[in-house]
Amino acid sequence: MNLTELAAPAAANTKVEAVVTVRGLTKVFKDFWGRPKARAVDNVDFEVRRGEVFGLLGPNGSGKSTTVKLLLGLLYPTKGHIEVFGHSPRHVATKSRIGYLPEESYLYRYLNSRETLDFFGNLFHLEKGDREKRAEQLLEMVGLSQAHLRAVGEFSKGMQRRIGLAQALINDPDLVILDEPTSGLDPIGCREVKDLILALVRRGKTVILSSHLLSDVQDVCDRVVIYYGGRIQAMGPLKDLLARPDAIQITTPALKRDTMERVLEILRRDVAEDKVRVDAPSQNLESYFLEVVQRARQASAETSGATSGSQVAAYLRGNEAERPTQDKLLERLMEAAPAAPAPTPSPAQEPAVRDQARLEALTQAQAPTPAPASSPTQPPEKAANLDKANEKLSSLLGGQEK
Repeated sequence: MNLTELAAPAAANTKVEAVVTVRGLTKVFKDFWGRPKARAVDNVDFEVRRGEVFGLLGPNGSGKSTTVKLLLGLLYPTKGHIEVFGHSPRHVATKSRIGYLPEESYLYRYLNSRETLDFFGNLFHLEKGDREKRAEQLLEMVGLSQAHLRAVGEFSKGMQRRIGLAQALINDPDLVILDEPTSGLDPIGCREVKDLILALVRRGKTVILSSHLLSDVQDVCDRVVIYYGGRIQAMGPLKDLLARPDAIQITTPALKRDTMERVLEILRRDVAEDKVRVDAPSQNLESYFLEVVQRARQASAETSGATSGSQVAAYLRGNEAERPTQDKLLERLMEAAPAAPAPTPSPAQEPAVRDQARLEALTQAQAPTPAPASSPTQPPEKAANLDKANEKLSSLLGGQEK
């Protein structure tokens, strides 16, 4: 037995499960008379493996959204074969394992955030306690805790994308399909969505991402397909597609001038001088923006809009993150409940005490006691005013007795 025969079973055992399988997929849209109008997807083949981020790229009208709708069973293919978790996309039990964020958020505008998540959670037959717990975690994750009582119809586009992302994850799906998830989001929200995608993948979930923002795709995707005219023009691991075999990049700490000159002298022996470029590396604009915002956040004020979300919801991170979350929650509760101070009269009770004293004084004024006007220390004008007050009070009390 040679080494090739020994290695063959091992390679078969390490093969990654295919969550989505597409073979010869074609979708032709027809007009009213049944004549072919547009070939949106033309003989497409690809696989999406478990635990990876798979990107669908292409210009407008290239067939990305049509492919997504075919994977969801919302459209019927003209020909070809699709499998999702080994079943047809129209298999009901399979649909319960999928979370979908459409390109446009379709929400009930008069429901608030909590009611929206409760509605979608009820569609998956989640228990009331689970729905409430997940809704609270998701709202905090997407930064809408402070806006949970506002109707979603009042939300901006970015806030609607946030609540749309939360509803796509309410059922803890195994396959998450995101169509333009960062559309309308600020840079902080974009970074949080990308961190969320990576967290889902670490837990073994599969993500299909369709986006026009190539920087987002480059940050999170393992493999991509590039559509044009309904056909796949390029496909493969992102690092292989972007590699430039004709150039080498070397990054070092800042060097002294004489050291740099020696390095350049060695390079110029084999490479033309105009082919060598020396410059300082720079960070991208997104990293710089987030750094500035992080420094400014220390003086931030409260807002009724979307805020920066906290960590990924506990049920999406799995059991391994449950204990740290509980410890942090206990610390938060301990900070929110300081030692009770010595009992002091509450300011809210002072008006009631004053009213009670005033009532007792007025009641005593009707008792058969010497009139205040006869007091030698009472000024005449104050005594007259007190008589008028007594008469008015007597008339009021008399009216109540009737």
